Parts: sequence; C-alpha cells; structure tokens
Amino acid sequence: MKFEHIGLADKEFKFETVRYAAESIGLVHAGQWDYERVMFDYKIVNQDDIYYLRLPAYAIKGDIPHDDTIIKLMTPILGKHYYPHGVEYEGETFPQPIIDKCNKKLELLKKMLEENEK
Repeated sequence: MKFEHIGLADKEFKFETVRYAAESIGLVHAGQWDYERVMFDYKIVNQDDIYYLRLPAYAIKGDIPHDDTIIKLMTPILGKHYYPHGVEYEGETFPQPIIDKCNKKLELLKKMLEENEK
C-alpha cells in the first residue's frame, strides 16, 4: 500500500534531518542502506501478523550515511511480512487500525520535516 496522499515523495532533505525525525517517532534506519539508497522502517505487530511501514529514499548529493548527504524521499509504503519470504506490498488487505497508525506516523514525520525547513 502506498501513502501518496501524505506528500513526502520527491522532498529533499539532509540525511541527518530525516534520520533524526524518523528515529524520534520510531522509524529505524538500522542496516538497510548502501551509499545511494536508504530505508527507514517501522515494525508493527498485530496479533500474529507483522507489518512494515517503510520510507525509502536515495542520495542525490553525497553518500549515505553521511549527515550532510542530500536525500530525496520516495512514497512511503506499507507491507506485510511473510516468513521466510519477505515483505509483500501489492494485493494485500491491511487492517484499518494499521493504516490509521501509519497515517498518523507519516503526518507527524511530515510536520517535523517541514518545521525543520524553516
């Protein structure tokens, strides 16, 4: 599921700014990066199901994980984890409370990033 309505896609920020804002609301950077791409993840456990809210981004100036690298955000996505195969994004039905939680997280992230721009 894509969260296009949030309006984060194509926004540019310093890596340090996004990492700080994302981690302050529970999205972790962990080890999902190379020098050009990065993913911020929020794990949601609902009963026996595991979901991941993911905010992908890529470097447009500099290398990740340097703080002053400029990254461009992509559309946040929600997926369901299936052991041992991985995360599926398409063709899934997500519980409304999970979608609501993701919307709240992303709106808060957007607000924090916009405040940092000022």
